[in-house]
Amino acid sequence: MEAVSFEQFDANILQEIVTMKMPFGKYKGHIICNLPEYYLVWFYNQGFPKGRLGILLETLYEIKLNGLEFLLKPLKGGN
Repeated sequence: MEAVSFEQFDANILQEIVTMKMPFGKYKGHIICNLPEYYLVWFYNQGFPKGRLGILLETLYEIKLNGLEFLLKPLKGGN
C-alpha cells in the first residue's frame, strides 16, 4: 500500500467504511466495517477490487491489521 500524506487523506473513507454495504460475494449486504479479517486477508492476497470499494477494503484491512478498530467506533452509531 502506498503511503498517503495527511493532505491526501479523504475523511469520508472512514464514514463510508461504517455505512456502505458489501455489494457482492459471501458477505453481500454486510456493512464493510463488519467484514471478518480473514476475508480482508483473502482480498489482500488476491488483489483488492478497483475503484472506491477497493480503497475502502484496503483501508479497513490496514485498520484491522494495526489494531485501530477503535477509530471506527465513534462513527458506527447504531450500526
